[in-house]
Amino acid sequence: MPTDYYEILGVARNATADDIKRAYRVLARAHHPDANPGDAAAEARFKEVSVAYETLRDPERRRRYEMFGPEGSAGGSGRPGADGFGGLGDVFDAFFGGDPFGRGGPAGPMAGSDIEAELHLTLDDVVFGATKPLDVRLPVPCETCDGSGCEAGTHPARCETCDGAGQVRQVRRSLLGQIVTAGACPHCGGAGSVIPSPCRACSGEGRVIGDRRLDVEVPPGIDNGQRLRLAGRGVAAPRGGPPGDLYVQVRVASHPAFERHGNDLLHALSIGVAQAALGTACTIETLDGPEELVIPAGTQPGRVFRLRNRGVPVLQGRGRGDLLVHIAVGVPERLSDEETELFRELARSRGEDVEPQQDGRLFSRIRSAFQ
Repeated sequence: MPTDYYEILGVARNATADDIKRAYRVLARAHHPDANPGDAAAEARFKEVSVAYETLRDPERRRRYEMFGPEGSAGGSGRPGADGFGGLGDVFDAFFGGDPFGRGGPAGPMAGSDIEAELHLTLDDVVFGATKPLDVRLPVPCETCDGSGCEAGTHPARCETCDGAGQVRQVRRSLLGQIVTAGACPHCGGAGSVIPSPCRACSGEGRVIGDRRLDVEVPPGIDNGQRLRLAGRGVAAPRGGPPGDLYVQVRVASHPAFERHGNDLLHALSIGVAQAALGTACTIETLDGPEELVIPAGTQPGRVFRLRNRGVPVLQGRGRGDLLVHIAVGVPERLSDEETELFRELARSRGEDVEPQQDGRLFSRIRSAFQ
C-alpha cells in the first residue's frame, strides 16, 4: 500500500487541518465498510485512509512523519484509533459532523493559528548560513492584561451554558436512529469560561495586532522554496492559549555569476580562441574567494572543470557540492587587417579553407552597410 499519506488523502503537502479533514470525510463516506458491505477492497482503502488521517491530523505525528516517514510517526498519540484504523468519533464526525459519545478535548482557550511569511536570501546566505531579521505583523499577546483578556483585578468565570465543559450536546435523528453529538459551546467558544470584565485594550481577546521582529537562523544548504518552522512564534491565541507556529518560506535571489544545480554551482567562463588553443591560467572568483584555474592547451568549447568543495553545503549533512566551470570559447566578430592576416596564415598552415580575402572584404562592406 502507498506510504505517501498526502497522496492517499489527495491533498498537497502544505494542506491545512481543515483541508485534511474535508478530504478524509469524502473518502470515509465513499469507502466505509457499512456503505460497501462485503467489499474487501473498499475496507482496505478505508483502513489506509484512516491511517493517513490519524497521522496528518495530529501536528506532532505529522511532523514526525515528514521527518522520518510512516515508521517514525506511528503511535504516541494516546487517542482512540491511533492504531491506524480511525477512532469511532472520527468516523461519525465524517458522516454526521460530531462524536456520537459526546467526547471532546478539555475545556480551555483555543490554540493560535499558524502563519506563513517569506524570507529573502542571497546565495551567500545559503552557502554559509546566516541569521536574518524577519518583520511580521500578526496578533500578539496583549501587554495590558498579559494575554488573559481580563481587566486588572478580575478573573474569568465558569460558563453557565456548558457548566465549564466547553461543549454542549445535541440529539440528532438519522437513518440509524438518534445520534448524540457534541460541539463547542456557542456561548464561550469551547473555553469553558467567560470574561465578565473584558480588558479595554484588547476587548477581552487577550491579543492585539502588533509588529514583531524575529531572528531566523538560516541553515547552510537550504534551497529556494523550502520552509523553516519556528514553533510557538505564530499567531497568539485568544485569552492565553498556546500560540501557533510560524512557517518561513525561503526565497533565494538569483546570482549574477553562479547558477545552482542541486548542491553544485555552475559558472560560465568565456576565453579567447588563442587561450583555448595555447592554454592559459584564469582567476575564478568563487564564493570562498579567488581560485586559480589552469586551462590546458587544446581546451574545447563546452568542457567543464570541477573545483571540489566550492558549491553548496549538504543541508543538515556533511560536505559541500562542487563548482563547475563551463568553458565557452569566444570567436572575435571583428578583426584588424593584421589579425586577419595572422588567422589566414594559420589556416594555410593547417590546410583549412577560408573565405577568399577579396570576397571577404566585399562581404564585410555589405555587413557594414546594414549595421
